[in-house]
Formats: sequence, C-alpha cells, structure tokens
Amino acid sequence: MKHFIKDTDFALNEIPEIFALARNMKEQRGRHVPLALEGRTWALIFSKSSTRTRVSFEVGIRELGGYPIFLNQNDIQLGRGESIADTARVLSRYVHGLIVRTFEHSDLEELARSGSVPVVNALTDFLHPCQTYADAFTLAERWAGRNGDYLASLKGRKIAFLGDCACNVANSWILTANLFGMKICLSGPKSYTPGEEIQALSSREGHDVPFEFFEDPMEAVKGADAVYTDVWVSMGKEDEMHERIAELMPYAVTLDLFNAAKKDALFMHCLPAYVNKEVTQEVLDSPRSIIFDQAENRLHVQKAILSMLGRPAKQS
Repeated sequence: MKHFIKDTDFALNEIPEIFALARNMKEQRGRHVPLALEGRTWALIFSKSSTRTRVSFEVGIRELGGYPIFLNQNDIQLGRGESIADTARVLSRYVHGLIVRTFEHSDLEELARSGSVPVVNALTDFLHPCQTYADAFTLAERWAGRNGDYLASLKGRKIAFLGDCACNVANSWILTANLFGMKICLSGPKSYTPGEEIQALSSREGHDVPFEFFEDPMEAVKGADAVYTDVWVSMGKEDEMHERIAELMPYAVTLDLFNAAKKDALFMHCLPAYVNKEVTQEVLDSPRSIIFDQAENRLHVQKAILSMLGRPAKQS
C-alpha cells in the first residue's frame, strides 16, 4: 500500500504516469474512463480551513466515481482526545482512503502507520506536496507544449522562491525540485531559511546541496524561469503577523523584482494572495502570471494521484 505524505513518496519513474493521467483527465474531463474510485469512499479530515484544497479534492473524488466524506476536527473524536492510532484503525474499517489537512506532520505519519488505507497529505505545517506537483505540472504545460515530454521540460529549470523560505510550500519545492532535476533558489531574511528538518530529509534523499539561499532577492531571481511566493502569515501564525510583515516586506514580488528574472519567466503563487504584501497587483495581473492555472491543475493532478493510490494491490 502506498501513501503520498511527502513529495518523494513517488519515484521519479512514476512521475510521467502521474502527468500523463493528469493531462488526459484535464482534456477528457467528464468523459475519461475508467472511473478509478468507482464505489469507493474517501474521508477528508481537515483541521485547517480551505478553499482550493477542499473543493478540488471533493470534486475530484466525485469525478472519479467515489464518495467524499468531509470531517473537520469537531466532527470526530480525534478532536476530543481519541488517539490518532485508534482513529486510523477505525476509519480504515469504513473508508478506502484518507486525505488529511492538519498542523503536525507527525500526526499524518501516525495515521499512515496505524491505518490500513492510503493517506494523502493535503497540507501540514511541514509539507504541501499536492501543491508542488500541481505547480510542476502547470510549468510543464507551458514549457513542453501539448505533446511534449513534461518531465524533460522541467529538468535544469530554475525556480526562485521569495519570502518565508521555511514554510511548507518552500519545503515541498525543495524536495520536488530536486526530484525533478530542477534548481531551487530561495531568498528571505536569515531567520526564514529552510529549517533543519527539511535539510535533514533532503540529505537522506541524497541531495547534498538541495537549494541555494540568498538574502538579496535580486540575486535569487537572476536567470529564474519562474518566480514563486506564498503568504507570509500562514494559519497558526496570526500572532506573528506584524513582525512577519515588517521582516518580509523587502521580499515582496514587485514588477521590478519580477522583471529581474528571465524575460519570459512565469509568476506563481499557491493562493490566497494578499496584495501589496507578498506581491503587487501588477504582478498578479501580468500575462506571465499563471496563478489560476495552478489552482485549476490541483484538481487534475490530485485526481491522477488518487487514481494511482486507489489501485487494488497486486496479488502475489
């Protein structure tokens, strides 16, 4: 049984199939067969609120022939002290898979260890792999064209990530970029550098120099094929809002900063975006901004991932 908890849970040789499935599901939406989750029920356990993640997963499960059940932390006994292990064991008797959006990454790992159904990471404070897979697919659509080699189109490309470089999306981009043969440059204040946990994980994955870090954002975007930023105040960090905004303001993606990347560089943001904080309106409105393509492709890439995880285990 396979889980998708971190970006490297799929091997490189599995990525072309994920991308091919996503491309087909996008082109054949409403007509693609077979329905990979037909007759199956997947539970969505969300301890954090969501727009794109919840809607894309619920719609995706239904379009694959399955039945989504949404559970927030107040709907289940887990919010009242039942152990994660017992929750996993019980839900495994009822549903065919778990999609989990929560704070602690270790909770997700415990659900996977104790349960007997696939677990998908819909975001933790540490990683957001569904987002970066959809991001990479979105870039490949632009760079490979309709019939090109999506994975090959990513190899050697440079992504510049600006702002809070210790956040979950930055962590996932470190893993995804290294897996796909891309270069990742990050830029932010020293206190927002990638943490020891992601550096240790990258090292275990065999990446001796998994990223470059610059305090000067202009240095980071030089030669970049895509410029990426994320919100500065994630859920759970609201009490740090004023401090974070003050520290991160020099890393806002302005038009001048964006134009310091390659002439045809693309702008990315996983949304929601806060105008005149991490990015200006003119960058968001640029014809090279692909933020809504990213949002749409969450649906198609997640359907591809669920299709692969939902396959019956091979009989020996």
